[in-house]
Amino acid sequence: MSALGVTAALGGCGGSTESGNVTLRLVAADYGDSPANSSKKYWDKLSKAYEAKHPGVDVQVSVYSWNDVDAKVKAMVDDGNPPDLAQIGAYADYAAAGQLYRADDVLSIDTQSDFVSRLSVAGEINRTQYGMPFASSTRLLFYNKKLFSDAGLTPPQSWSELASDAEALKAQGVKYPYALPLGPEEAQAETMMWLLSGGDGYTDTVGSYSLDSKENIETFTWLKEKLVDKGLTGPVAPAKLNRAQAFAAFTRGEVGMLNGHPTLMKAAAAKGVEFGMVPMPGVDGRSKATMGVADWMMAFKKSGHAEEIGDFLDYVYSEKNVLEFSHEYDLLPVTTSASEAMAADKDDADLVEFLGELPNAELYPVSQTSWATVSADIKQQIGKAVSPKGNPAATLGQLQRAAAAAESAG
Repeated sequence: MSALGVTAALGGCGGSTESGNVTLRLVAADYGDSPANSSKKYWDKLSKAYEAKHPGVDVQVSVYSWNDVDAKVKAMVDDGNPPDLAQIGAYADYAAAGQLYRADDVLSIDTQSDFVSRLSVAGEINRTQYGMPFASSTRLLFYNKKLFSDAGLTPPQSWSELASDAEALKAQGVKYPYALPLGPEEAQAETMMWLLSGGDGYTDTVGSYSLDSKENIETFTWLKEKLVDKGLTGPVAPAKLNRAQAFAAFTRGEVGMLNGHPTLMKAAAAKGVEFGMVPMPGVDGRSKATMGVADWMMAFKKSGHAEEIGDFLDYVYSEKNVLEFSHEYDLLPVTTSASEAMAADKDDADLVEFLGELPNAELYPVSQTSWATVSADIKQQIGKAVSPKGNPAATLGQLQRAAAAAESAG
């Protein structure tokens, strides 16, 4: 599962010739949802264009679904034969093991300095960048314009307004007044959005886990008492509602409000659903922070092809190529130059609100090697906090103890 919440079930290889002096092997994730828009096509086109200008370098790209790509890279590393480059969901384990080039070992100064600063920082361990952001996204609160109009509502700016709107939508017979997907597919995302809107998050100011902070307990207590217990989150229990189900229900016109990323725009528009988007409401007004997510490119040291890797990555991160990838998959650019170009393009007007959230977005604590374990635990357990017999303080306390143990072990 991509950090961006993109799933696909495609796999394959994008190859090239074998006539060059140096062969670069890249393993990449597939952001497509059908053979027609598989990432294989993007990488084939890009690698062939690069090879045409660099006859001494062959680029061999293997593309796998998000279900398989992380395991494929891990198996290659465990076999002592890592790829030169991997574009996957997490970098910290490989960086901590000393297997990756530093970003400044391979990238030109212009390329590295062009990354959106928030994303560069998220790619650092001990203030050294190893993870190079490749794709990014932020989240906004989507609302169904027709359902809101029928109920005489305006989009909420605070928790109390969100709850009031949800009650009015329920009275109008809306199936999911607010869709709360805390199922195992992507519960860590919905959880983080709510924790941020409540004034805290997953970690404290020094980067240690703080899942059971006073603010976080208050956030989930509010969710349980003001939304879930009042039947405002729909017929499927939050612990069993996955993001894909919630998105599908929104495209059917059954959801009043839910948190979503840019890919939901195309899906909803294709079904004729008129929607609006606003920043996530907070306790007393607009949330002071929103959630940002990113997937990562990393360069392995084993082959020793630092110069060739760097030159290829400078090409990958050119404004033209970053924009082409972002447009193809409804994602946000990871470079400042491409972000500015997108913001200035009237054809990208629907992405401007998402772009505006990125500079102040909070990302998952991806620099911690324990995050994969903690995230998996949150996915499985957090839904219990808002169940009929749930206890938010107890659930968050259990998650905090497990997170602290994972952090210590790491």
